[in-house]
Amino acid sequence: MFRKARTVLGVVVAGCTILATAVAPASAAAPEAGCRVTYTVKGQWQGGFTAEVAVANLGPALDGWELKWEWPTGQQLGHGWNAQVSESDDVVTAKNSGHNAKIATNATVTFGLNGTWGHANTAPLSFSLNGVTCVHGGPSLTAMEHTAAMEPGWNLGNTLDATGPDETSWGNPRVTEALLDNVKAQGYRSIRVPVTWGQHQGPAPDYTIEADYLARVKEVVRWALARDLYVLMNVHHDSWQWMSKMPAEHDRVLAQFTSIWKQLTPAFTEFGPKLMFESWNEPQFAGSTGKPQEIALNAELNAAFHDIVRRSGGNDATRLLVLPTLHTSTEQQYVDPLVEQIQGLHDPNLIATVHSYGYWPFSANVAGGIRYDATAQQFDTDSFDRVHNSFIAKGIPVILGEFGLLGFDRHVGTIEQGEKLKFFEYVGYYARTKKITTMLWDNGQHFDRTTFQWKDPQLFAQIKSSWTTRSATAATDQVFLAKPSTITARTIALNLNGAKFSGLYNGNIELSRGRDYTIDGDQLTLTAPALTKLSGSRTYGVNAVLTARFSQGVPWRFYVITYEAPVLSDATGTTSKFEIPTNFRGDQLATMEAKYDDGTFAGPQDWTAFKEYDYAFAPNYTDRLTTLKPEFFSNVKDNQRVTLTFHYWSGTKVSYHVTKSGSAVTGTTA
Repeated sequence: MFRKARTVLGVVVAGCTILATAVAPASAAAPEAGCRVTYTVKGQWQGGFTAEVAVANLGPALDGWELKWEWPTGQQLGHGWNAQVSESDDVVTAKNSGHNAKIATNATVTFGLNGTWGHANTAPLSFSLNGVTCVHGGPSLTAMEHTAAMEPGWNLGNTLDATGPDETSWGNPRVTEALLDNVKAQGYRSIRVPVTWGQHQGPAPDYTIEADYLARVKEVVRWALARDLYVLMNVHHDSWQWMSKMPAEHDRVLAQFTSIWKQLTPAFTEFGPKLMFESWNEPQFAGSTGKPQEIALNAELNAAFHDIVRRSGGNDATRLLVLPTLHTSTEQQYVDPLVEQIQGLHDPNLIATVHSYGYWPFSANVAGGIRYDATAQQFDTDSFDRVHNSFIAKGIPVILGEFGLLGFDRHVGTIEQGEKLKFFEYVGYYARTKKITTMLWDNGQHFDRTTFQWKDPQLFAQIKSSWTTRSATAATDQVFLAKPSTITARTIALNLNGAKFSGLYNGNIELSRGRDYTIDGDQLTLTAPALTKLSGSRTYGVNAVLTARFSQGVPWRFYVITYEAPVLSDATGTTSKFEIPTNFRGDQLATMEAKYDDGTFAGPQDWTAFKEYDYAFAPNYTDRLTTLKPEFFSNVKDNQRVTLTFHYWSGTKVSYHVTKSGSAVTGTTA
């Protein structure tokens, strides 16, 4: 997805076996150099371990051998047996003993060692035998098992995929090992590394990737693998920058695309199966003859990618490859062609990928889609059902390579807090039941890459809970009390989602059931005396935060809010800067309608009266302003009055008039 603004490590448990192979191509001549290494942790305890290393020679017979590897997480060698083992600068060298110097073709020698470890005991990522790289093999998993082991996943968005000169050009800091330590510590098992290559490639015909940039991507991948994270690396914003031109520039696009993968496969061949390749991100085309051509072009690029990687041999002969649908869409018309292609390739190591940002009106807050209601939920249900029935039920695993909300591209407040929590609760739960591995899209707006803290801990708690269980939610998280009115009891429907209500709290103080609230099935009623006490002096805004606790999952918050109808004032400005003075008086803006006097719709998205939040308009609660964006006025007719209806979360509606004349704008209260 285009997202321009937009430490406890794992431990290799005893008995885990790591394989490394370098497979020589078949030939009638003498076999080429090649090797397979099996590294097995035979025993492990706090601070120490023993390992067995089996070295299989797949090349010509050897008379004398030397095996080398690096410790990925700072282990220290103790001593070895059946080999002369030494260590220098984290590099271990094992030389043959006298009795096992000779290794015939396809023969194996075995030696052992012990050592110490501190924060992690991650197995070596690769080995070399007499200078020949033995590709790290890793544990033997099917594609379906491997994909399941990746859950949950996280995207390193707006970083190596940035289209500027380096990974910081979209505002995120350089990736550090500390960041990956902390991502791992959050519970993530996999990381998607989006990479945009085009601006780091030389001219035709070679399209050579800049050596420094390739080395930097490789460094980040190595860091992630060293932390036992599964890694998915791809070709990212190239999709819309130049690959989308394929209908008109077929041969050039194909040549540049294939050149990327012909360079990447040898560069990353040392890494084992925990590194996966994804052909390209969100396939899209401009100027095509229609969807059939676009589907065919996507299939052609996927096939070229598959052929290049498989022909490279070694670990790439069986590396897991991830193929996208057109637009990475879950729509059946795009899913079916990919099912057919994967089945036709007869390759058990393929994974399908789709993206999902939910029901568009809700995801972007447009067309009045302010709530995660039954329609929005059904969209996600249908999407995951199609993916499961089309791919997974037929033995093809699926990665949800990106998920989130489109409104987050501009501001995480575009979607109201309670509604966004309901979305993430359901999507996490339903994807899990359908055996779809999820990878959260994070462009830096969620996990702070400097402080290593979640910017919205409540949101992450909801996401994390969905990995293992369901959480209860409610019809709303806001309890509005109009200041001029007498406070009365309020009833709120709970979405229990299999949980049982256990109590209601104000901070750490448990409220009294029967006196402060009642519960009848899924109906929670807050009594008038309790609300009166909680609202205190009834100042505008949040007077109290209540927390409902349940038998499973995370708690649900209710914000008790005192408000009066917002007051707007007359204003003048320009199409580039127009701000309406607004005394919100405790209320919050949900959406805005825009209509001409004849009832037709004004502004962008003229198929609906309800404009897109934070694109056409946005509230500024700090400065008490409501801003109408230049994008709104660019689609407004001159000298025709527009009536705006502002909808607030309390249910209040306030009308306002604006008229554009050239670049000048006047606004008046209705």
